[in-house]
Amino acid sequence: MRTRLLPLLIVLLAGMLIAFGFPLAVRMAAAQQQQVVVDRIDDTARFAALAQFVTDRPPTTGESAAAEDERRTTLETELGRYHEVYGIRVGVFHRGGDAMAAAPPGWTVQAAGRLGKDAFQEALAGRRSHDPPQVWPWQDHTLVVASPVVRDGDVTAVVVTESPTGHLRSRILHDWLLILAGESAALFVAIGAAFRLTGWVLRPVRVLDAATHDIATGRMNSRVAPAGGPPELRRLARSFNEMADNVEDVLEQQRAFVADASHQLRNPLSALLLRIELLALELPEGNEEIASVRTEGKRLARVLDDLLDLAQAEHAPADLRLVDLGELATERVAAWGPLADDKGVRLLRDGPEAVTAWADPVALSSALDAVIDNALKFTPPGEEVTVTVAPGGHTCTVVVADGGPGLTEDELARVGDRFWRSNRHQNVKGSGLGLSISRALLLAGRGTITYDANEPRGLRVTVTVPRTEP
Repeated sequence: MRTRLLPLLIVLLAGMLIAFGFPLAVRMAAAQQQQVVVDRIDDTARFAALAQFVTDRPPTTGESAAAEDERRTTLETELGRYHEVYGIRVGVFHRGGDAMAAAPPGWTVQAAGRLGKDAFQEALAGRRSHDPPQVWPWQDHTLVVASPVVRDGDVTAVVVTESPTGHLRSRILHDWLLILAGESAALFVAIGAAFRLTGWVLRPVRVLDAATHDIATGRMNSRVAPAGGPPELRRLARSFNEMADNVEDVLEQQRAFVADASHQLRNPLSALLLRIELLALELPEGNEEIASVRTEGKRLARVLDDLLDLAQAEHAPADLRLVDLGELATERVAAWGPLADDKGVRLLRDGPEAVTAWADPVALSSALDAVIDNALKFTPPGEEVTVTVAPGGHTCTVVVADGGPGLTEDELARVGDRFWRSNRHQNVKGSGLGLSISRALLLAGRGTITYDANEPRGLRVTVTVPRTEP
């Protein structure tokens, strides 16, 4: 769940930061350019004031000619010094586009390109440049600003500046990098907060999920500590514990009832079987009715014994020890060997000799007995039953594979249920509780038992126990 929730939070946080950072970056770029434009407007206004009194009309006297030359020289000097210091091309142009003075010499409005022509025409209309196109860091453009030179209410000339934008683009890029660094830091902080938040929210969910799995697999003593997480999850944890207590009480009552009923029925059943045996002495030998009653009575006694074993297996705690599964499997194969020989079935042992795991040796031995007994029941003569011990990473398995008729997919889904037996095998002796008892014995020690089809035919039963101490 965390792998789905965390990316969603990160995407939302990143989207919020981008939605905030993008307009901020645009505004900062506009502010940087506006500062440059204001400076250029001030510069052009100063040059326009100098050019206001420079004319191309012939002077009327020698004194006027000297003054005119002095003003023109002053203007040219100021333009040259400005270009030399700042590297900005600047010129004062008549309405027709001819240069009154320019730095560098020979620079024209046409050299400024379309932006220069547009600014020139705007200044001729009596307006200063105040909104040139925005310059971006990836654009190698120049910034053109023009101001009109007004004399006696008429525009007589235009001052045009063409500024290189390398420094401006560097400042914009620097500001953007600061924004990116700030948003990256904010994103990392937000991701850390999201990790903490999702961990705080989902930790009780994981604990609750683990406890639910434990109860679903038979470990009824699992509970959830209602600490940490949102108040709703703490209430859910308390409700879960109350539910688990009620379920455990109901199951305990059921186990007690089964155990008591089985125990109480055994005494009258034993007395009944004894009277049947006494009655059989009074009747002719080989009486079919007495034989049928005797068989059903013994079958009922076997069912009661299995019910009592099942109730005890579900109730008794496991005595976990470090067990040599290889030795235990070899021992059980040897114990069932004579019965397999009588049926003409080959009972084989495979896998390493020494494999250790944590299990209740008595419970595991009983479970293996039930599984091997079930395999020998359904394996025809001439086939084989293989008991294989295999170590894994954190678990160890004992696989019992037979060569019997096997089970269908629907039957595999039900095998191990109490009193369930396949309709094809109703004539085989048994109560239908052996595998249920095996599962109960293994669950107490955190073991499992699973069933699969064995290729090319038969049933494969896998008993799994942990290799690490629970």
